[in-house]
Amino acid sequence: MIAAQAWGRIPPSEPLGCGVAGSTMMDGGGAPCEVLLEQPWLPVSISGCRLLAKSWFGGTEYHLLLTDLRCVWEERMESAAIQSRAQELNKRLRAPVKAFFSHLCEVVQPCLRGSGSGDDGCDTQMSLTRQEDGNISMRVKSELAGLPFCWEFHCTPAPVSMVCVQLVRPLLLMSQVLQLQVEELGGLLFRKDAEIQDYQENGATLSRERLQTEIFVEQTYKEDFIAKTLPQVCSAQQDNLRFDDDLQHLYMAVVTHGEGRKRKRSETCIAEDEQPDAEELTLTPPPGGGEMSRETKQCQKDQEDSAGAKMADRPEEQQPHPVVADPAERPSSRPKKKKGVGLFR
Repeated sequence: MIAAQAWGRIPPSEPLGCGVAGSTMMDGGGAPCEVLLEQPWLPVSISGCRLLAKSWFGGTEYHLLLTDLRCVWEERMESAAIQSRAQELNKRLRAPVKAFFSHLCEVVQPCLRGSGSGDDGCDTQMSLTRQEDGNISMRVKSELAGLPFCWEFHCTPAPVSMVCVQLVRPLLLMSQVLQLQVEELGGLLFRKDAEIQDYQENGATLSRERLQTEIFVEQTYKEDFIAKTLPQVCSAQQDNLRFDDDLQHLYMAVVTHGEGRKRKRSETCIAEDEQPDAEELTLTPPPGGGEMSRETKQCQKDQEDSAGAKMADRPEEQQPHPVVADPAERPSSRPKKKKGVGLFR
C-alpha cells in the first residue's frame, strides 16, 4: 500500500500518548494508553443509533469509548466498582467479579464489535438511552447460570485530551499520509503522460480508441473531483459512519508507528540515565585521597624550602636603583589620625 510506504516521509512529530505528561497509564486506572489506542474504531448499531466503538476488557476492568462524531463518551470501571454495580443491578448475585466478568465480556464484546446489537432476537439484548444531561446509558440483558443477568454502561462525555489522543491526532496523521499518497500518484501520472507522448512522437498509435485518455491536469482534476464527490459524501455521512478495511489498516499503522517511536525514545532515555556521569567520575576522589593530598603538600613544601636555601647561597646580584619620586608628588605614608567616635572625642 502506497499510504503505508508514505508514512516514512511524514515529518517527525510527538508520539501518540495519553496526557500532557505522556504517562502510560490513564488517570483513575483503566487500560494503558498504548493498549486502548491500538484498538480499532468499529461501527455498531444499538437501538437504531449508529456509533463508532472502541473497547478494552482486561481481567476485571474495562474501558469503553463511543462516538457519533458529534460527541465522544467513555466509561472506565475497575473491579470494586464493577462488583458494586453488579450487586445493585442483580440483587441475588453474590459471586466475586472474576466469576461473572468473563460472562459479561462474552455477551458484550460481540455487540461492541458490530457482530450483534441485540435487535435480532438473540439471547443477549442491548439497548441505548440518551439522557437529558448529555450522558448515555446502555443496558445489557442476558442469562447467567439460568438466571437473568443485567448490566448497565453509564457513559459520560470524554475529556478533550482523550478525544485528541484517540481520534483527532490519528485522523490528522492519516490525512497527511493520504495527502502524500495523492501527491505521489499525481507525479506518477505526469510521468505516464510524458511516456505516452514520447511513444506518440515516435509513431506509436493505439489499437483501440476507447483506451485513449486525456492529459492529466492536477488543478482541473481536483476541482472536478471535489465538485462531484463532496455532495455525495456529505449526504451519506451518517450512513457511512465507519472506517473501511484500508482506513482501519492505515489507522493501525499510524498509532503503532507512533507508539513504537515513543517506546524507543523511552528506552533510550532510560539507557542514558543508567550511564554514570563523566564529571562525577572525574571529580570523585579515590579511597584514601585525603592522605595522598597531605603527602603531596608536604613534598611541595620541602621542594620550596630547598629552592629557598639555594637562592640564599647565591651572591647578591646588583639591583637597579629605584626611581625616587619628587617629594611634592610623593604620597604621605602616614595615615591621618581619625577622631574618636562615641563617648571619647
